[in-house]
Amino acid sequence: MELIYTGKTKNVYKLENGNVLLKFKDDCTGKDGVFDPGENTVGLTIEGIGKANLKTSVYYFEMLKNVGVKTHYVVANVEEATMEVLPATVFGHGLEVICRLVATGSFIRRYGEYIADGTPIEDGYVECTFKNDAKGDPLVTSEGLAVLGVMSQEMFNSMKEQTLKITKVIADDLKSIGLDLWDIKFEFGYNNGEVILIDEIASGNMRVYKDGEKVDPVSLTEMILNR
Repeated sequence: MELIYTGKTKNVYKLENGNVLLKFKDDCTGKDGVFDPGENTVGLTIEGIGKANLKTSVYYFEMLKNVGVKTHYVVANVEEATMEVLPATVFGHGLEVICRLVATGSFIRRYGEYIADGTPIEDGYVECTFKNDAKGDPLVTSEGLAVLGVMSQEMFNSMKEQTLKITKVIADDLKSIGLDLWDIKFEFGYNNGEVILIDEIASGNMRVYKDGEKVDPVSLTEMILNR
């Protein structure tokens, strides 16, 4: 297989059939050894989190397929920690899409003088950041994306609508087992001109609380899959 890209939490390979293979790692984003999905660098390694993230991704990709949301997911091999996906072109050099249901993390670090940590955000708030470690993953608006030629306003509208729908599906599922989704991070790309969800839907990319306490990624996966 041809290695296309080495990422923070997975490696990406090109397959002979034209699809792409994602190889999940045990690395997590965070700082000073503490997991934080809002950080833009690898901060720790958790044994088994790669397979845990893959299992969670498969669970939610299958759920989204059942409600008519198109993604790049094709098939997975949990034992090898790999997932085969459709090829998709990323926006710009990579764009992360965050949906916030509760104000916390980097949102508070930026806007804490206006809103208290833990404040619910009615209807959810969608924001985008460029994947650029050197610049600290800078925020970018929909107008900025259009001016820079990264995506049209129509593409952004589709991406935002899908983000809110996907977040609700996941939040409702977590709520059914007594968990509260505070925020979640996605990545989108386009395939044949259509904006679709790509990458993963992993425990390591979401901030979830139970009875006011944050749930670690491995425990979260166990709660999701072993209900």
